[in-house]
Parts: sequence; structure tokens; C-alpha cells
Amino acid sequence: MASPRLPGTPRLLRALNDRAALELLLSRGPLTRAQLGELTGLSKVTASQLVERLEERGLVTRVGEQAGGRGPNAQLYAVTPSSAHVIGVVVDADSVVAACADITGAVVGRVEQSTKDNDDPVGVVHNAVVRAASSAKADLGTVKRVVLGTPGLVDPGTGDITFAWNLPRWHRGLLAALREDLHTPVVFGNDVNLAAVAEAHDGAAKGVEDFVLIWIGGGVGLAIMLGGRLHQGSTGAAGEIGYLPVPGAPIPRDAYRRSKGAFQQVAAADAVRAVAREHGFRGGSAGEAVRAAIAAGTKGGPMLDEVARRLALGVASTCVVLDPPLVVLSGEVGQAGGSALAERVQHEVAAITLVAPRVVVSEVAEEPVLKGALLTGLHAARDEVFGSTV
Repeated sequence: MASPRLPGTPRLLRALNDRAALELLLSRGPLTRAQLGELTGLSKVTASQLVERLEERGLVTRVGEQAGGRGPNAQLYAVTPSSAHVIGVVVDADSVVAACADITGAVVGRVEQSTKDNDDPVGVVHNAVVRAASSAKADLGTVKRVVLGTPGLVDPGTGDITFAWNLPRWHRGLLAALREDLHTPVVFGNDVNLAAVAEAHDGAAKGVEDFVLIWIGGGVGLAIMLGGRLHQGSTGAAGEIGYLPVPGAPIPRDAYRRSKGAFQQVAAADAVRAVAREHGFRGGSAGEAVRAAIAAGTKGGPMLDEVARRLALGVASTCVVLDPPLVVLSGEVGQAGGSALAERVQHEVAAITLVAPRVVVSEVAEEPVLKGALLTGLHAARDEVFGSTV
């Protein structure tokens, strides 16, 4: 039996039209009433009423005039940037970075501070959020979402952190404490998952509904995007690829005792630096060592081949299960390796499995986790501020 359809009440139709107009103003820039009417299919009278409604709600504002045609110049309208803000926060063992974006997505404030002398997670996040809002000259009352990107597991049911490798004081109950302290909705997001959100929005995976992103840095992690949605698993552990049993490393028996998983032992930054040293390449970081091998031309080939062979163990294991068309390499090593490393990984995966995904390097070069946190916050904030379309 078909489910009953919601009646097309005037209130519902107005909400749908308002949301469509606001999205057009965000994507197309300033528009006149006539242009909004044309793009939404609304009559001139209805489009004018819509603009007046949005002006009264403080969601749109006049930003100029458009000359041309007979009669007076037409007023141009845009979304009011200060109608709402979101703050993205990225925390690791040594530092915290927070950025504030207005409802249009423009980053209007950013702060960074050390966390080495502060073991109070609530205090760390509170200071970062307040300072980010202050740097943006935004009232905290306009901040509709705070999204924190952290390493480790985020419980899909409760939204709380259940395990974070390098943040031992981040634990269950922290989410409620932060919400009470900040008096605003707070959301945790796994850092690699947030990087994938950024990649899907304006990176190498833009327009691709099914892909995986593999992060290779101090740790290794995996984000899975299926049908345009993140797959997190029943406990949030989907993508903890560092614990994948692979040849060449011992398999720990108790992951929660901070023992490194097998794949992390062979493919993370420490392992990449060890491979580089064996081939005569050194650097202050794994990324620098990889770039040195690439700069060496054919002499760096064997080192890159070995790194690719190791990475392919994790990529192949993932792809024979999910069979995605695209794999994105990100993190310190993935970015440094560029196409030279990505092409080697692609070749190796095709050689050892029945699948042959395209392997590319991330196109979100700067702060992908922070960008993903802001995008996640903006999606929720716009739903709240603009009103539901359902």
C-alpha cells in the first residue's frame, strides 16, 4: 500500500520555496526578485512576497542594485552572512585549531593554541570556541553548531567518543559536558571521516557517490562513502584500518591496550621513514622523506615501490570487499606522494586483486579535517536556520 502523501499546505509550500530561494542565493550569489522568480518558477508577486518574508526573518539583505532595462534599478539580495555561524575544531595530542564560518561558508575567524600544558578537554574546547567566535566578531548566540574532529571512535548512537588513541582524557560523557558548558549543539566527528566530507564537497571525490579515503600519517585510517553517505558501522569502528591483519607485522591481541595494529606497523609514518632510511632518504618527517625520493627521480623509485606495496595491502583488502570506483590517498604521506605514489598503489592493487579502482591523491591540500568539520556544521545549521524542507 502506498504511503499517504503530505498535503500541499500553504505553510509547507512557503517553506519549500523559502529554502529553494536561500540555496539559490548561496550557490548563485546576489540575485534580484525577478531572477529568483525565474529560477524557482514562482510568479513575480510570489517571489516578492518570499523576499519580504526572508528579509523580515533577517535571512536575506539588500547588497546592491542591478542596472539595465526600463524603470528603476532592481535590488540585489544575498543571504545575510551573520544570520548564523558554525565553529569547527580539530584537536590532537599537542594542539587545537578552531575556525568560525558564517552561514555562507566563509571562514571569518581562526585560532590555534597549544594543549601541552592543559589536560582539561572541556577547558581546551571552551577556550578555542570562544576565541574563534571572538576573532570572527560573532556573538556566541549565533553559533548553531560546534563540530569537533578527533582521532578515534565516535559512537553513532550516542555521538560520544569511545576510544581515542592519543587523547586518553577524551572519553564517554565528554559530549554532554561540552554541550552543558557551551550551551550550543556540539558534535564529534572522526577526523578521517571529516576529511572525506571535504573531499566529496570540493576535492578529488566531488560528484562521486562511492569512494574510500585512506589517511596515511602518524596513524592510518579509512573513510567509507557509500551512496553519498558516510558508513561508520554499528560501533563507529568502520575504517579503523590500522588494525587490519596484514603480512609483515605481528598481530596484537588487545587493541585497547594501545598496541599498534599490524597495518599501522607497516604503513604509517614511522614505517615510511624506516623504509626511506633503508633506501638512503632522510627527512624530518615521513612526508619530507617521500618528497626527497620523488625528487631523486629513478633513484627514488625502489623506495616508492616499497611504500606503495605496503599501502596496497590495506587498499586491496578494502576494495575487494567494497569495490569502490575511487580511492583517495590523503594525510601526510598521501599528499607528499602525489601522483607518483598513487599510480604505484593503483598498479599494485590491480596486480594482486580482481578489482582495479582508480587511485588518486587528495585535492584538499590544507586542513581537510577542519574543512570537513565546518561543512558538517553548515549542513546542520542551514537546516535549522533556513527551516526544514520536509
